[in-house]
Amino acid sequence: MQTANDIGVYISSAVDRYSDMVYRAAYHALCDRSYAEDITQEVFLKLMQALPDFESDEHEKAWLLRVTLNMCKTYNRKIYSHPTEELSENLSEEQKFGEGPVLEAVKELPEKYRTVVYLYYFEGYRIAEICELTGKNQNTVSSLLMRARQRLKILLEEDFDDEENRI
Repeated sequence: MQTANDIGVYISSAVDRYSDMVYRAAYHALCDRSYAEDITQEVFLKLMQALPDFESDEHEKAWLLRVTLNMCKTYNRKIYSHPTEELSENLSEEQKFGEGPVLEAVKELPEKYRTVVYLYYFEGYRIAEICELTGKNQNTVSSLLMRARQRLKILLEEDFDDEENRI
């Protein structure tokens, strides 16, 4: 039986280890700083409520990412069914994430592509691991990744063509 103090220490430790990862995943899925912060808090509340018994640190990390991505999907469904006017992003947040033409192009992708690109390139997961995290089959994840690369190539070529025309 765990005491309240043990649970508090565990949650505090999990927040220290994984809050940046959870926030980055939410930010890349939603492209909105304030909602990413909300999702991050909600994920750790769910962890505190569920207190699952993890086999390893990787299992814990995967659980947190899966919860994060599921919460982002739920949020996106709400937004599309109840659209609201968005506020502009804060420049310091863009600077914090090292924004550049590639990340700007990734943010322009639909969520289903952003998610696999984020997990593959930013978190370093293999396709099989992404399948487990997202609940999609391997062919679907491979196709999403291939289509995302094709769209990014087009977006980046347009971006660089615009840059050349300005000079």
